[in-house]
Amino acid sequence: MPVVPAARTPVVFIHGLWLHADSWKPWVELFRAAGYDATAPRWPGEPATVAESNAHPERLANVGIDDVVEHYAAIIRKLPTKPIVIGHSFGGLVAQKLLGMGLASAAVALDPAQIRGVLPLPLAQLKSAFPVLGNPFNYTKAVSQTPKQFYFGFGNAVSEQESNALHTKYHIPAPGKPLFEAAFANVFPNTPAKVNTKATRGPLLITGGGKDHTVPEVVSRATYKLYRKAPSVTDYKVFPDRGHSLTVDSGWKEVANASLSWLKSKGM
Repeated sequence: MPVVPAARTPVVFIHGLWLHADSWKPWVELFRAAGYDATAPRWPGEPATVAESNAHPERLANVGIDDVVEHYAAIIRKLPTKPIVIGHSFGGLVAQKLLGMGLASAAVALDPAQIRGVLPLPLAQLKSAFPVLGNPFNYTKAVSQTPKQFYFGFGNAVSEQESNALHTKYHIPAPGKPLFEAAFANVFPNTPAKVNTKATRGPLLITGGGKDHTVPEVVSRATYKLYRKAPSVTDYKVFPDRGHSLTVDSGWKEVANASLSWLKSKGM
């Protein structure tokens, strides 16, 4: 009888604010080469290209955390098996929610946006978010970052030249709503930034970037500590010399290979 090849484990990549889904292309190629069925779906309303996204910021406006979670949940429910979810920044928050909902087999949250219960608010993080949070009208808008803002929030651990090139290649306007929802997560008990940290679920890896301004390492570590009573595996890894651009800059492969190695170590 002919040998039926084993089904490839699906992997769903989820980006965060200010980056287009195309930013995952190198990761998708690497994971496919490693034997996974990897995809990087766009956020709800996100145009197909970076250029179109920048030309039509209104398509990205007023999208909140719940909208993004339900969007990816609908994609996942159509897959033949539970996927591994890998998210960066707000994508890391969404990945944690999907894992806690029982929709994923494992998750990697790369420098994830703060969830309810995370208390540290470092100055660098406030400075990074202020261009959005400083204007309440941004709640329903999509806001762009200038190259200078992107360099501070994302590319500070690489050269300004590389940061500017990443801004040109991948930057898109981001809805302000998720930032406001996360900023007030500890005020509202039913915030969409709440994650079930005590769920029985698959393994979770959380990472921190030692030079990250958008999600400083102390925030990632505080997120990890919220899982200390979790009945399931939760691991933490720090990339001491990396900033928030760790998934897209010239050192992306180190982070991707570390994620792959961790998944393999868990039998995923």
